[in-house]
Amino acid sequence: MKGTPMNVLVAYASKHGATAEIAERIASTLTAEGLPATARPVGEVDDLTPYDAVVLGSAAYAFHWMREATAFAKHHEAELAQRPVWLFSSGPLGDDKVDKEGRDVLETTEPKEFEKFADLLRVKGEHVFFGAWDPSAPPVGLMEKAMSHMPGNPLSAMPSGDFRDWDDIEAWARGIAEELRAHRP
Repeated sequence: MKGTPMNVLVAYASKHGATAEIAERIASTLTAEGLPATARPVGEVDDLTPYDAVVLGSAAYAFHWMREATAFAKHHEAELAQRPVWLFSSGPLGDDKVDKEGRDVLETTEPKEFEKFADLLRVKGEHVFFGAWDPSAPPVGLMEKAMSHMPGNPLSAMPSGDFRDWDDIEAWARGIAEELRAHRP
């Protein structure tokens, strides 16, 4: 149906809310581009039937997506493989665009799940975004709670601030919109 707009799901897993805000910006950008999009936590998505395309993302810790994002991708593998899918993650903190060896930080912090799902889901594209960290926020999850009680609190050594590049996020979403419009079924 040529005149019917494609519906896009932007599903995400977020620990502190920064990834949720990235997902919401992707969805609002897609919607502004004429592709109705909804951002929802992966735990609230049971059915992919209403969606023609999926953007799936997660906060990344120690080079891995959050467990619920990985579980979502595995659980919906067959349905995702039938739709255009893009993957994203957020996580690197700080202003440094290159690491000590001169490598691109966004490339070297790519979560293992990108490679794992690339062929399985026939992923159209993937992107790592810088994240945000508020050290005054209460610790979330067992690991953070344990670390916050360790001598010298390792969490306090993490760069604090909002390092997300909203122009980059919106540009990536516009690229998805262009590709979806060009290859509309």
